[in-house]
Amino acid sequence: MEKKTAYSYLAKWFEYLNDDCGYENWSQYLIMKLSAFPLSKGLDIGCGGGWFTRAFQKHGYTMTGMDISPEMLDAAQENAFKAGVRGEYILGDITKTKLPCRFDFATAINDCINYIPKVKLPSALKNVRGALVKGGIFLFDVSSPRKFREKIANTVSVDDRDDVTYFSFNHPETDGVTMEVSLFSKDTDGKYIRYDETHRQYEYSEEELCSALSENGFDVLETMGHLGEDKRESDRLVILARKR
Repeated sequence: MEKKTAYSYLAKWFEYLNDDCGYENWSQYLIMKLSAFPLSKGLDIGCGGGWFTRAFQKHGYTMTGMDISPEMLDAAQENAFKAGVRGEYILGDITKTKLPCRFDFATAINDCINYIPKVKLPSALKNVRGALVKGGIFLFDVSSPRKFREKIANTVSVDDRDDVTYFSFNHPETDGVTMEVSLFSKDTDGKYIRYDETHRQYEYSEEELCSALSENGFDVLETMGHLGEDKRESDRLVILARKR
């Protein structure tokens, strides 16, 4: 079977397979951070299936979800419809796309930045900055170097359920990891169909990200671990920045 790019097949199953990641607490923590500022209109970059976009909308923000994957956007719109939440979703690559309107804040949650090649990070940050009003807030997270080295590289991730089985074979690279993902999805006749796709993620350190933000027109306000954890021990690094 032809191997597809990231989220060509996984999009349909992504939120379902991540139902144990604590979305509710995660989103409420991010909302708490955003609530410290007078914000109303947001851009959710790499919105995926739209879980955080919907959570921000339910809190009262006017949201636009953006993703590079058409399949993810289809899932996001379907999920929003089922949840009775209205929002705008646009197809775009933040390393290339200049947004025609301005937002009070932008988010990029759950590894979005890890998918950006290092050589393209400056252009991505410039486009984020260009999408924000003066003083606009950028809140994002990345999988930490600790997570890459101790929990992802040279491992196999498995999630076996009645209707789908997920495998990810994680191979270390000098600047991150390549994940060869296989899905076995149960068809209507009870047989399982295999789908393969490749994911490439890049490891970013706190110093690297803070330096890139500063060089591209942002002031870093705070860095922290996931849900406020000690960032030295956390699987995620969260960064709160403001456009100069």
